[in-house]
Amino acid sequence: MSLLSPLPLLHSFSSTVATKSTASRITATLSKIRFSVINATSENGNSGGSKNDRDEDPSFNPFGFVTDNPSSRSAIQLPESPAEDGNVGQMLYRTEDKGKEYGSTIKSGKLRWFVRETGSKESRRGTIVFVHGAPTQSFSYRTVMSELSDAGFHCFAPDWIGFGFSDKPQPGYGFNYTEKEYHEAFDKLLEVLEVKSPFFLVVQGFLVGSYGLTWALKNPSKVEKLAILNSPLTVSSPVPGLFKQLRIPLFGEFTCQNAILAERFIEGGSPYVLKNEKADVYRLPYLSSGGPGFALLETAKKINFGDTLSQIANGFSSGSWDKPTLLAWGIADKYLPQSIAEEFEKQNPQNVKLRLIEGAGHLPQEDWPEKVVAALRAFF
Repeated sequence: MSLLSPLPLLHSFSSTVATKSTASRITATLSKIRFSVINATSENGNSGGSKNDRDEDPSFNPFGFVTDNPSSRSAIQLPESPAEDGNVGQMLYRTEDKGKEYGSTIKSGKLRWFVRETGSKESRRGTIVFVHGAPTQSFSYRTVMSELSDAGFHCFAPDWIGFGFSDKPQPGYGFNYTEKEYHEAFDKLLEVLEVKSPFFLVVQGFLVGSYGLTWALKNPSKVEKLAILNSPLTVSSPVPGLFKQLRIPLFGEFTCQNAILAERFIEGGSPYVLKNEKADVYRLPYLSSGGPGFALLETAKKINFGDTLSQIANGFSSGSWDKPTLLAWGIADKYLPQSIAEEFEKQNPQNVKLRLIEGAGHLPQEDWPEKVVAALRAFF
């Protein structure tokens, strides 16, 4: 690991709250490091500018190399007065009440779920349950479910166990993050929420998103119509690097504790950069404790990608699945190409209809919720 590797610095800042004296020593040390780096590059003729140019450049920051997207920088960059701002305690204080729109905690068995709800049981057009993928949370559906409730639907969007603001049990103590346990927990939650079958189901994303689809295959009588946003659907679907890294021994344990992994993943699959206030919400669970990271780690380790994708590809093919299915696909997805959606539609053209969402990436409900609402309203 190099001297200037950001990971040790990130770890120290995410696990302790610096005192004023500690912050002063850190600032002095970083200043020396910065001065040394600038001198070294200037002497080698590779600085890209003079030392004075660098000193006057307001964008230069010792933590600038940690991430390559603007929304993440505010989480880790050291401000001018680090003792007053920039530590984990301050960041949690600023964001702890964010991102819980329409939500409340629901007890289901021994587990507590965070569930967003809009509309009412008396809504005339039926109930929609929204299922998110990893490593995100139900926050991504906030705008879509708000607008659909205005259109007469009753909407639920839970955070899967291990994600968002729901419980994150330690593996081996009541929940082991397997497909079977996710399905069983989801069944119990639907009972507690008194969701009447059949209902409309919306699914998006990797890992737990895939479990949403395999749940539908095991419970077709409970699904009236199915809408799928960008998700791995065929055996040829590529697996993003994040999930491959999580499955590497030791390296996975280290990777899962990166507090900005969720927002990095979202931006990595999108043509857009998250606004800071949105990035704060996706970041918050991973800043609050190590639980969400280890839950993600266990989920990534337990899933069998090949088997799960085979289940999905075969289960939704002609002769196996007869429910009306909308495939609303963000065409700017950098993880899953449009060809995945086209291949999936060809497997069951009578029941699966593809609708392309221009300008949207891997999370169309976050990138362009208005277009997703229009597609869902017309379908449901």
